[in-house]
Amino acid sequence: MADQIPTFKLVLVGDGGTGKTTFVKRHLTGEFEKKYVATLGVEVHPLQFHTNFGAICFNTWDTAVRPREVRWFARWLLGQCAIIMFDVTSRITYKNVPNWHRDLVRVCENIPIVLTGNKVDIKERKVKAKNITFHRKKNLQYYDISAKSNYNFEKPFLWLARKLIGYELDSQMR
Repeated sequence: MADQIPTFKLVLVGDGGTGKTTFVKRHLTGEFEKKYVATLGVEVHPLQFHTNFGAICFNTWDTAVRPREVRWFARWLLGQCAIIMFDVTSRITYKNVPNWHRDLVRVCENIPIVLTGNKVDIKERKVKAKNITFHRKKNLQYYDISAKSNYNFEKPFLWLARKLIGYELDSQMR
């Protein structure tokens, strides 16, 4: 079908409590979920965006797995892109980012990945901007975001859209 919307599988990973589900629900409904309810297994939500290239859809796999489980999980998911999320008010969630990245790229090689630091609306920030350097070592895009205040909350998806549409156009030109 010529008018079919390009759809990509996006894997969303990170420690529990970083705001992954709230981030997804914010995009789905526009509402902010105040209470924490742990995700069990996986929830898949299609998130549609309108870009300069037209509409694009991310089938977003909101995961509740530990870093070591990502390998078998990602194999099953075969993600085309990913967002790794940590909580800027929790140092341990940033400390675990390399584990999430390592296990993700072992299975999903050469996919575009965005690193996001969520909850920047909270004043008691523990992970300062100057200390966030992992993305530079691994050539990832990074955004401070807030699912609560909507700060930069579309930027990870739009950056991925640019990368994926570019890849798609490149592969069609060959």
